[in-house]
Amino acid sequence: MVINQRHPDMLSLESRALIGNALGDPTTRSTWVYTPPNYRGEPVVGLLALAGFSGHGPMLFNQDPLGESLGNRLDRLILNGTCPPCLVAAPDCFTRLGGNQYIDSVGTGAYASHLVHEVVPAIEGRYQITKWGIVGKSSGGYGAMVLPMLHPGIFHAAANHSGDANFELCYLPDALETLDQVRSAGGPQAWLAKFWASSQRRTPKQIKTLGFLAMAAHYSPNLGIADGFDLPFSLETGQFRPDVWERWHAWDPVAMVSRYTKELRSLKLLFIDAGTNDEYGLHWGARALSSALNNHGVTHIHEEFIDGHMNIAYRFERSIPLLVNALAS
Repeated sequence: MVINQRHPDMLSLESRALIGNALGDPTTRSTWVYTPPNYRGEPVVGLLALAGFSGHGPMLFNQDPLGESLGNRLDRLILNGTCPPCLVAAPDCFTRLGGNQYIDSVGTGAYASHLVHEVVPAIEGRYQITKWGIVGKSSGGYGAMVLPMLHPGIFHAAANHSGDANFELCYLPDALETLDQVRSAGGPQAWLAKFWASSQRRTPKQIKTLGFLAMAAHYSPNLGIADGFDLPFSLETGQFRPDVWERWHAWDPVAMVSRYTKELRSLKLLFIDAGTNDEYGLHWGARALSSALNNHGVTHIHEEFIDGHMNIAYRFERSIPLLVNALAS
């Protein structure tokens, strides 16, 4: 059945949490809000949907001639009885570094605070939300995994699709390309200036470098130097910097499980998946994360499917009904 696109509501917020952010990114932020078919303001489960790296909330609702937008997908699932009615809020957290890990970092901005203390209350002020869940893919999956740890009691269920984890495998392979490109450009800020001046910003080499610099700003910020962050390798010699890497590693969900076991056990549902051909090795991240959860007695669902990292929005058809049913029970 073909369903015509319904336009989500758009809520614009002036963020206090993002004032003075190190990247100079806008503080006026928009959140796109999907409501279920025939919605009349009745109480409803809410899901915060986080976009992957190089994306933002509105992209989740883009029309896809070879697939479905999230809105059309949800309409179909709700109308055919596969999923109970739900509201989905998709915020724009895009940054000058190409995306977001949805944490508070002096190197990027207080985006976790923006979501938890500004976006969620703003939605609740306009709609009747019974309980919140959170879902995301890639960097969004990372956010969906760590925000319930960092802000217990806000999100009661989470779905992490191909989220960043097991950092040694998912990030370090991009270090060599980053070092070569950044050194050749004259440093991180020179590379970023060249990147944003370019008419082509989506080559694999560019995305690898942009992503690696973004992770440094999130995990190892250093506002005391001109670049604003420390890299885990020397730009002069390539020598590994274990002290910087330890700062990254502390943000690895695999390592965080032991520190946030109580918060994770309190979730009504925790869903994790990844494709067995994930180009960033995030199936290994999901496996390591699932093992850590098992070791600490955290009930969860871990699934694999035969596919890669891109174009896997169809996996929302698996996770969202599980989330909404868990939150509605």
